[in-house]
Amino acid sequence: MQIEVWSDFVCPFCYIGKRRLEKALEAFPHKENINVIYKSFELDPNAEINPEKSIHELLAGKYNMTVERAMRMHEDMGKQAKQVGLTYNFDEMKHTNSFDAHRVAKYATEKGKGKEMTERLLYAYFTESKLISDHATLIELASEMGLDEDEVTALLKVDDYALHVRADEERARQIGVEGVPFFVFNEKYAVTGAQPVEAFTEVLETVWKEEQEKPALKTLNPKQSKTTYCTDEGCVTEE
Repeated sequence: MQIEVWSDFVCPFCYIGKRRLEKALEAFPHKENINVIYKSFELDPNAEINPEKSIHELLAGKYNMTVERAMRMHEDMGKQAKQVGLTYNFDEMKHTNSFDAHRVAKYATEKGKGKEMTERLLYAYFTESKLISDHATLIELASEMGLDEDEVTALLKVDDYALHVRADEERARQIGVEGVPFFVFNEKYAVTGAQPVEAFTEVLETVWKEEQEKPALKTLNPKQSKTTYCTDEGCVTEE
């Protein structure tokens, strides 16, 4: 089974949804046969690299609410994060543009470190309050994952892997992704939002059962037609 996950590194519920899916997978008996692929999505492509306002002020301005209410909303998100073992430091969080972080994650995926880089970037942003648009920070985080510092430095100086990020975002538009996290199972079943662990468990079981019961392809050979084919035992003509 393949699970594609569209998410952004500055999305609070993306990290929560990621952890809930992982908890569901831990108890899933066929977890060794599941491949999770992370896809790029920018909640705010026009986000500033170094915003002067706090994340509370940014949320308040975006939704025309008081800073106090924004702080309460963030507190509620923090409680949900804590339930799955995550720590969110909203007071010191540095909201920023995530495009370069996505580019580094794409590079990491190519090097077989995509999942590790995704987790590291989320932890850096939500728990360590790192500025994940800063190139020095991205190079440092990538190095921690065993990636080549010189290669990461070089890709950040140009637009390497930008097309990879844009391809994910275009695919998201094509399939109707309007918010993240967004999960697609076997390119056929969609799950939106940071669902509870129990919901992910139910989806995993349902999709797995259906995929095992139904053939991957349905034969559409016309009736009463002859067909020829070959196997490792030889070639035949069949009515």
